[in-house]
Amino acid sequence: MLWRLSPRIYTLSYSVNSRSFLFRNPLTYLGLGLILIVGLVVSLGVGAVSLTPHEVLAALSGAPVKSSHSTIVWDFRLARVLLVALCGASLAAAGTGFQGLFRNPLADPFVVGASGGAALGATLAVILSRASVLSIPIGFAGFFGALLAVSLVYALAESSSYGSVAGLLLAGVALSTLLAAIVSLLLLLSTGVMQEVFAWSLGGFSGRSWSHFWQTLLIAPIGIAILWLMARPLDALGGGDESAAALGLNLRQARFIVIAGASLATAAAVAAGGIIGFVGLIAPHLSRLLFGAKHAYLIPASMIMGSLLLLLADGLARTLMAPLELPIGVFTAMIGAPFFLILLRTGHARR
Repeated sequence: MLWRLSPRIYTLSYSVNSRSFLFRNPLTYLGLGLILIVGLVVSLGVGAVSLTPHEVLAALSGAPVKSSHSTIVWDFRLARVLLVALCGASLAAAGTGFQGLFRNPLADPFVVGASGGAALGATLAVILSRASVLSIPIGFAGFFGALLAVSLVYALAESSSYGSVAGLLLAGVALSTLLAAIVSLLLLLSTGVMQEVFAWSLGGFSGRSWSHFWQTLLIAPIGIAILWLMARPLDALGGGDESAAALGLNLRQARFIVIAGASLATAAAVAAGGIIGFVGLIAPHLSRLLFGAKHAYLIPASMIMGSLLLLLADGLARTLMAPLELPIGVFTAMIGAPFFLILLRTGHARR
């Protein structure tokens, strides 16, 4: 046992037994895992220089292959592809956590102001760097901007009279609008930074290397692990606050832990790839069609779905106008919006 959220139930330790998510729908999980592996191999082969899956596998295994192929795979693409998959998993896990917390299918990783805080942090970093005042990496600034914005939203919600869930939503919307206005004002007053900030806000992984991957790997898994350990409290929250409280759940503590985990995962993804929409919104919906709403199974399935969606968008961004690379956020919207409309339509038909 790691620790308890309440003295009655909801122990946050999971033993490997028949209730573990690995033993539910194992063939479906195995199929998704194989699809993800295939997606990773295909992603390593696409780009300005196309490689066949055989050439990719040969370069990865150390078999005799052209030196240029080995350089392309190991030095330019592998770190990026792994980073894309990790960011997709992080955004999907965060979206699943927020949808469970708010009991709202429209909740996404940026619902409590993370995108506005990240945008403001990135804008300030670019402006200060151009003015030679401070040299702050844009990803670093976006990461802390997102965390600070979420922390402020949580503090405002806890002091409001609307209740925790409604207060979080209202504070998130209000602060996001305010931060967006500040960013717009800064861009108007600062010439020469709009294009850089705008490009970052659309998301992308151009130029990402092993250092970016290791930095994200230090943070994102912490947030993901927190969310998975909160699977049972998230299930209880799905029945409403009164039911969850009657079962012995500490509502304030549970909300804080879920928000902390989801915000860490979101901020890590934002720092690596900018603001990428729709992945954290669509992946949980697709996963519910296969695994239902129980979060112990839903969170890992959503992570695989999120990785696949972001790998697909990244592949399109790299290949459609190669060697020019397009913003990945454009393709997540183009992929996500039709999926979401189809899900809305099929859901209406089932009802």
